[in-house]
Order: sequence, then structure tokens, then C-alpha cells
Amino acid sequence: MPRREIESTQAVPDQKAKPKAKKALNNNKPILKWAALALGGLVLACVLVVGVAVALIYPSLPDVKQLADYQPKLPLRVLTSDGVVIGEFGEERRQLVPLDQIPKVMKDAVIAVEDARFYEHGGIDTIGLARAVLSNMLHGMRQGASTITQQVARNVYLTSERTFSRKLREALIALQLENELSKDQILEIYLNQIYLGQRAYGFAAASDAYFGKPLKSITLAEAAMLAGLPKAPGANNPVVNPRRARARQLYVLDRMESLRFVSAEQVSQAREEKLQLRGVNDPDRPHAEYVAEMVRQQMVAQYGDSAYTRGLTVSTTLVASDQAAAYQALRRGILDYERRQPWRGPEQTVKVPQDAAGQDDAVEDALAAHPDDGEVLAVVVLEASSKQLVVVGRDGESLKITGDGLRLAQAGLSARADARQRIARGAVLRVSKNAKGAFEVVQLPEVEGAFVGLDPRDGAIKALVGGFDFGQNQFNHVTQAWRQPGSSFKPFIYSAALEKGFAPSTVVNDGPLFFDRGTTGGQPWEPKNYDGNFEGPMTVRHALEKSKNMVTIRVLQSIGTNYAQEWSGRFGFDADKQPPYLPMALGAGSVTPLQMAVAYGVFANGGFRVSPYLVSKVVERGDKVLFEVKPPVLDESIRAIPARNAFVMSTLLQSVVRSGTGSKAYQALRRDDLYGKTGTTNDSFDTWFTGFQPSRVGVVWIGYDQPRQLGVRGETGGSLSLPVWTGYMQRALRGVPVAKSGVPQGVALIDGDWYYDDYPPGRAVATLDVETAPGFGGPGVPPGAVPGFGGNPPAEAMVGAPPSAPAPAQAPDRNWILDLFRR
Repeated sequence: MPRREIESTQAVPDQKAKPKAKKALNNNKPILKWAALALGGLVLACVLVVGVAVALIYPSLPDVKQLADYQPKLPLRVLTSDGVVIGEFGEERRQLVPLDQIPKVMKDAVIAVEDARFYEHGGIDTIGLARAVLSNMLHGMRQGASTITQQVARNVYLTSERTFSRKLREALIALQLENELSKDQILEIYLNQIYLGQRAYGFAAASDAYFGKPLKSITLAEAAMLAGLPKAPGANNPVVNPRRARARQLYVLDRMESLRFVSAEQVSQAREEKLQLRGVNDPDRPHAEYVAEMVRQQMVAQYGDSAYTRGLTVSTTLVASDQAAAYQALRRGILDYERRQPWRGPEQTVKVPQDAAGQDDAVEDALAAHPDDGEVLAVVVLEASSKQLVVVGRDGESLKITGDGLRLAQAGLSARADARQRIARGAVLRVSKNAKGAFEVVQLPEVEGAFVGLDPRDGAIKALVGGFDFGQNQFNHVTQAWRQPGSSFKPFIYSAALEKGFAPSTVVNDGPLFFDRGTTGGQPWEPKNYDGNFEGPMTVRHALEKSKNMVTIRVLQSIGTNYAQEWSGRFGFDADKQPPYLPMALGAGSVTPLQMAVAYGVFANGGFRVSPYLVSKVVERGDKVLFEVKPPVLDESIRAIPARNAFVMSTLLQSVVRSGTGSKAYQALRRDDLYGKTGTTNDSFDTWFTGFQPSRVGVVWIGYDQPRQLGVRGETGGSLSLPVWTGYMQRALRGVPVAKSGVPQGVALIDGDWYYDDYPPGRAVATLDVETAPGFGGPGVPPGAVPGFGGNPPAEAMVGAPPSAPAPAQAPDRNWILDLFRR
């Protein structure tokens, strides 16, 4: 089409319309004028209001200059002797770390997601604020625009309430901070001050809380996960809500890449990295909650409530590897015991919808009420049959359990299972990996246990586990549980007997004993050996190896119960907990595991009684030493028994481990410097193994808080407690050379056994048959023929009630006379 034609087709403006438009504009001028005046007035009013508010608020603003010397509340921290953190107490779990010691990747991650223009603005990011306002207007989002400086102002000086006055104070303080402090100082405060969940304040504390590692070792993936926490430390917590935490982590990585803090390749690798959260996939973590609580109580008693805020660091005598070994050995022993017990049924059964979304929500809700217990994981059953279980854990991944993994739960998979035991869709169970690395169904134990390991040379406690799980039961069985020691108490009877002329080769009759009512003054008493058999005359050494009850009773009768009670006090036992009656021979008194460790330490260190201790050093903020322990020196001032007594008793306890009831220890460890004794009380209510190597004493106790039989057929110290002891010692003695024991003065090796010099063959008690002693139906031996023998035991020595002790871990209130099947 010709150009002129195109032009000719264009519309010609209506010249008559101009006057009308002009007239309309003239008519609207008053409206526009008043609108402009109103807007200006509104702006002026806002300025005036803000000005007045600033004038009123400014005088009450804090002096931010003090933040130049940032001194936050620091918690009470408890460490092992090798510097591993085992506990923190206080409102704020925090570690103060200078900015130059915080990794660049951590600083970049925080700046990328919290305040990308941190080093450009003056405390208030006007560009970011405008962007947030526009986004909120267009999309209805609640996008924040607080800078890192504003967050410091809020966290240090203000609350989180959403009011105009608080926001204004926050902005004013932020401007002050920027005027008084450098950017690096502000960032350092932020990185040490911000709350990040798990009671952790600051990224150093969070790195330890979530990953069990120092901040300096953080990876890009871990840094991104932590940097996602300040916005919502509860909702984005990877322990509580792994899915939301993962989404936030990916957002942080994208921001870091877009700002060119990291490369696309680094982000790709970080996306693939599988994070190892502390307490979930960290089997070597030295769980020492009972120790940490003991220290907390001691520090509060010493320093009051200021112990929680003054930055105390307490070093203990614990060794991290020893503590981990003790924790794992005790839990393994208790879980092995549970595998031999009947199936008790699911912990709960919930309704699980068939649709994926409903299933995920139901599983998440169910598992929230059943937290994992270390390596014992909570799962929800999705499919159940007699041959297979399909379960899902809190990570959302399903797994199949078949074969031996179903052994414990077979009763619940049977078609005839009762409602309490039945396993079906929605059942909440526990699973754990077995020795082969395959998952199996387990159940949380009802039984309890305790382990304590100490160095007998100075009393330093190297490992202490007060129960299966501190979170479930805070009762410390090492220090608070008064239980009957059973046959593990027999060595103290034999130690007393050595001073009365007995020798390891003394022959005592392992024959029946019977005490009628006239003798006991109460119930007839016919004690038995554990196996119900009698083997006739045998040496004291062989009797202790086989834990023969009849021999120990005869020996105690010979030396006298009052003397044995006094002698046991030398080892640290409470006299009122060891009444001077014949059942003392079989461990019918009450002891704590810690007392047993101290007592066996007397044998281990050559006869010295050393007090146990746990705290070695207390340091306040600024490395000010408040307290430091000097380990004791083994000298005659703390001698409890003669060196020769400790030596001969050690040879007897070595025989128990080499060829007696504790022989499984030697088979497992293959060392010639092991000594110990099993202990099992009547009806298998308590099982013990107490033993030592010259550099380490270990005590294991297992039983129910409300005493009852351990297992349907009954367990023994050798079957239940001894494996825990060997499991610990295998690790604690790794690399420790076999100790060579010297022979003290006052003993001699004659005819293959040890004698005191003043009680050689011919003077030592050669044989003892109490059935021919006075008061037992025959003329017996003349008084004085056995040194220290004073004739008939009093009738009241046969009866009595158990000593009182704190609940719940107290020996059962049973007639001692009937409580006598021990090993």
C-alpha cells in the first residue's frame, strides 16, 4: 500500500474533544490539590510521630559500647581428661569463638541467607527493605528485611515481640552498633549469639550439638544446614524435622552459588553429602550423662547458680575411649539379655492411612512420641507377615526385616498372638543392627545395669555408666543403688581369714550344713551351693574358684562374724550395711558398685585404700584455675591391709579367672594379669562381675530396680555381667603391657602355693570341718586351735532383717536365712 494511503487512513483527532478534556482537568484540580496536601500532611505527621518516638526512645537506648568487650553468659562445660565435651549446663549452650577462627564457609553461608549486603549497608538495608515491602504487597508474603546488625540488636537487647516501638528501637540500636563497632565485630557477636535450637547459642555450639564436631571442621553441606537455622530454629531443626531442614539447606546452597561464594561443582557435591547427625549415627560418642549430672550437682553445691553462667570448665578424670567402651559394653550386654527374654509387644499401635501423604504424617506423629535411643531406633510397621516386616523410620526410608531379625518378635507375628503382643500395620517397634550389620527387632530394656572403671593407683574414675539410658532413668546405679553383692563379697571373708592363719591350701569340707530353730533363733536354715551339689573336702583356692558356699560359711564361722565385719570396713564398706551374721559369707549385705570398685582396688594396688575422685580441674572464664586435684601418693598412711594379704588374695582371684567361674574373661582377653570374681544373688536377682588388672578395676552390676528374677531360667554373674566386663577391658587394656607382679615380704611359695611366713605348713590351718566344732554335735577342735576362733557363734547371728537402703534399687526384703543360693 502506498505510504500516503497508510497515512490517510490514520484517525484524525477530534478537535472538539480538547476543550472538554481541559475542562475536566480544571474541574479535578481542587481534588488533586487536596489529595497532595493530604498526602504531604500524612507524611509530615508520620515524620513527626517518628521524630517524637525517637526523641522519647533515644534516651533509654542501651550503651552499645560495652559490646566491644562481648562477654555473654557462658554455660558450665564438662570435659573428659582428653578434652571431649560430655555435658553443658545453663540457659544457653555456647562456645565463644573469635571471628578469625570461624571458617569462611560458615561466614559466607550465613551472610548469603541472612544479609547479602551486610558489608555495604549502614545497619538498615533500605534496598532490601524496599524489596521486602514490594514482595509482600504483590505476593502477600511475610518476607523479613532485618539485617544481621538488627538481629544482633534484637538478640542482645530486645525481645521478639512484633510492635512498632520494638522495631524502631531495633533500628536505632542497629545504627548505634554500626557507629560504635566494626562490621567484623558485629558479625562475630552474631555468630556467637544467635539461637540455633538444641539449646545451642552460636554456630560453634550448634556444630557440636548437631554434628558432634568442632566448627573448624565444618563442611559446606553442614554449614548450609546450620545457616538455615536462624530463621526458624525449631521448624528447621534437622533432628526434629529433617525434611524441612533439608529444604532450607538446599535454599542456602542456591543462595551461596548465586552470590558466587561457591562454585556450581561445590554445590553439587554438597547436595550429595549425607550428613551424620550427632546421637544418631555416632557410635563412638562418649555418652557420659550420669557423670555430667554428678559434676553439675557438685559445681552448684560449690558455686551456687552462678555455676551456670560464669563459664566454668570442669575437667574430669574420664577417658573418652574408656567411657565409650563402657557405655557400649553395658548396652550390648543388656540388649543381649533382652534378646533372650519373651516378646512384650509393640510400644504402641497407631492408624496409618494408605495414601503417601497421610502415611508420612502419621509416621512422623507416631515417632515424635518415641524418640530413638542411641542405636535402638523407633520404627512404624507398614507391612507384617510371619516371614517379613516392612518398617519405616524417622528418616522416611523403609526397610525389610526377615529371618533371624524376626526371632524376638515371632510371638507377635503368630496368627494366635493376643492383642497386646500382636504386630500389625501401625505398630511402633524398636530395631537395631546385630553383629552382622543386619537390622533385627529388639525391645527397650526393663532391666538396669551399672559399670564403673577406676585406676586403683590413684582413685581416678576412668569410666562410669549409671544405667542403660539417662533419658529414661536418671537414678545413678553406680553411686545410689544399694544391692546385695552375692559371691563377689567372698574375697573379703577370705582376706580376713588369711590374717587368722588360713592359707590358700587350707582344706575345708564342702558338705551340707543345717541350722535348726534352736541354733538360729528363727527359721531353720539349710544353705546350698548354687548347683545344689557338694564335693567334699577341697582347698580354699579351689573353693573360691568354684564359689562354694558351704566352704565360705565354715570359714566365716571359724574367724567370727564380728571380726569379718570389722575387716570388711578396711575396704570402705559401711559396717551397718554388713551385719555380723553368717549370711555375710554369701554377700547378703548391701553395697554400691562404686564401693565394690574401691574395695577391689585395695587388692589391685597392693593393699592401699584410695578414695575415688572424678573432678580433676575447674577453670573459670579467662583460664582462671579455681580448683585442681593432686593425685594421692600410695604411702603407709592410707594402707588398708598388709601387702602380703593383697598379694595372696590376688593369686586367689587370678585362679578364679584362669580356671574358675570367671574363666570366660581369660578366654576372651588371654592375659595373665587378670583377677576377679563373679557374683549372683538368690533367684538371680542381681548379677555381678568385679575384677581388675593392676591399672584398672572394673565393676559390672545388672538387675531390676524393683528386684525380680533375671530371666526365666535365671542368669549368673558369669553369663550376664562378665561379658560386659570383658567387652570394656578389651578396649581399655588395648596396648597396655601385661603387668608383672612382685612378691612382697612376708610370703613364701611352698609346695606350689603361697603361705605367710608366720603361718607356714604345720602352723597354718590345715583343715577345717565345722561339723566337729563345738556346738555342732561333737567335741570339735579346742578353742584357740584356730587363731581368732572364739567358740560357738551366738544364736542371734543367724537371724536378722536386711539393712535399709534407698529405693528403688534396694535389695529385696526377704528372710536372709532363705536367701542363700549364691554363686
